[in-house]
Formats: sequence, structure tokens, C-alpha cells
Amino acid sequence: MDENEIAKIIVDAAYHVHKSLGPGLLESVYETVLAYELKRRVLKVERQVPVAIVYDNIKFDEGFRADLIVEDKVIVELKSVENVIPVHKKQLLTYLRLADKRLGLLIHPVK
Repeated sequence: MDENEIAKIIVDAAYHVHKSLGPGLLESVYETVLAYELKRRVLKVERQVPVAIVYDNIKFDEGFRADLIVEDKVIVELKSVENVIPVHKKQLLTYLRLADKRLGLLIHPVK
């Protein structure tokens, strides 16, 4: 399964979760339930995955954590805030670069 097929499943699952739970919950709640929903759809899901910085062949764990990594291909960042701001997009781009992944989804289940 390629990244785009995985992304379609993730978006559908996120829509289903948001429709069921509604807006206004903590990010951790959406993360927990979305991870469950994706596993129900037979996808491999890892939560709170450390994203390390490698410099001079040394791995540094500086506290970066991807909310979800699905099928070891797609990073999912959830933001339960009123508005997504540029730093949220930059965070996802940083995770993609450091984790050497091609596709990431920034999911904003507020409205």
C-alpha cells in the first residue's frame, strides 16, 4: 500500500472519529481514538514516536515526537487548537525531514 492509499484511509478514519466525538476535546483523546480506528482498519500504527536528530553519526533525542506514524510511511500530527498556525506546518515538515518520510497529514479536528 502506498502513501496516498494510506492517507485516504487516515482521512476517512479522522472524519469518522471527529463526526462521532465532535469538537473541543484534547489532542490526546483524538490521538487515542484515531489510533484505535486505524488499527481497526488493519493498519500498523505507532503513537508518540520519537523523531531523532542525527548529527555526525550520533543520534540526539531532543523531545520531538510524532503523534502517529502509520504503516511506517505517513506521519500524522493532530492539533486541537482554534487555529493552525505556520509553526504547526513547520513542525510537520521538520518531522518528515528528520524521519525521512514523504507524506504527512496535519489534522485539525476542532470545527
